[in-house]
Amino acid sequence: MIDFSSPSVFKLSPVDPGTVYSQVAPLLINGEQLVSAFKTTRDFVAFTNKRLIAVNVQGMTGKKVDFTSLPFSKVQAFSVETAGNFDRDSELELWFSGLGKVRLEFKANADVRQLAQLIGTYVL
Repeated sequence: MIDFSSPSVFKLSPVDPGTVYSQVAPLLINGEQLVSAFKTTRDFVAFTNKRLIAVNVQGMTGKKVDFTSLPFSKVQAFSVETAGNFDRDSELELWFSGLGKVRLEFKANADVRQLAQLIGTYVL
C-alpha cells in the first residue's frame, strides 16, 4: 500500500484518462467509469465514479505494481487548496474512515476545484 503520510516527491499532472485505462480496467466493477487521471513519472491516481485508485509502480522494471483502492463511500471529509502566486502547487486532502488522511499534491495546471466537485458529487 502507498504510504500517504510521507511527503510527495513528485507532483501529479493531469493526463487523459484513456492513457491509464488499460491498467485500471481489470479493477473496475459493473457501472464504474474512469472519470479523471493524474500522473507522475511512473505512478498515477485514477478517479472513478466510485473510488480513487492510487497506482504505485515499483522496482527497476516496473513489473510489480501496487493498486490501492479508496472508495468514496468511506470519505468523511475532504479539503482542496488551490495554487497561489508563490506556492504554485495545489493539494487535495481526503479523510477516510479507518485509514485517516490521504494527501495528494498537484502541479499548478491541475484543476483541484473540479476534483472537489467530482468528489462532492459522489460523497455528499
